[in-house]
Amino acid sequence: MMKVGVLGANGRVGSAVCEGVEKAAGLELAARIDRGDDLQQLIDAKVDAIVDFTTPNAVMDNLEFCINNGIHCVVGTTGFDEERYAQVRAWCEDNEGVGVLIAPNFAISAVLTMAFARQAAPYFESAEVVEFHHPNKLDAPSGTAVKTAQGIAEARREAGMDAAPDATEKALDGARGADVDGVKVHAVRMSGMVAHEEVIFGTLDQSLTIRQDSYGRESFVPGVITGLREVAGHPGLTVGLDAYLGL
Repeated sequence: MMKVGVLGANGRVGSAVCEGVEKAAGLELAARIDRGDDLQQLIDAKVDAIVDFTTPNAVMDNLEFCINNGIHCVVGTTGFDEERYAQVRAWCEDNEGVGVLIAPNFAISAVLTMAFARQAAPYFESAEVVEFHHPNKLDAPSGTAVKTAQGIAEARREAGMDAAPDATEKALDGARGADVDGVKVHAVRMSGMVAHEEVIFGTLDQSLTIRQDSYGRESFVPGVITGLREVAGHPGLTVGLDAYLGL
């Protein structure tokens, strides 16, 4: 039985994760942690692994504490960049055997979208990413969109492709979106949305759109449960759930 602690337990995703852990075979919800709670509760409860859905401002302190105390980490909090990944790797190197999974998205449909986009990328001249989220999201573009764009860009480089055609000479700031390794990424923040992504490819006389929709926070739970069950077997830092799914 793996003892699990959930950080951000009172949030919308955190609450769904708590329910999912309670229902999952082989997992025990041993600690619920939210803003202002002492992380020592994780030690007292003898937690084996945590799930973190907190905020970009809190997640690094949480990870430092957990990794240094030998607790595996499954992280869905956003706001990670290469500098933060490097810091997490350094903590892991000092604590051999601790597994950390940081995933931009735990929805299986989103993970597959990223994989499909990478497969499609070498066959189209143009590729752009549009992501849609609720207006309370703190970062833009989303981590999922950034990772999708990075995968597309890497696949294009491996195929020896030229830059996507774009003759734009005049544009309002931001009109063409953010540039992620040469792939344009557009962020929409709108009431009624949860988490959605479109990857649009184009070439002569044809286009391909791959769309993924998460209609509720429960969509992330199966991926989180998979992460918890696999994290101890993957020491060090793993970025993206796809590594656990064999994609």
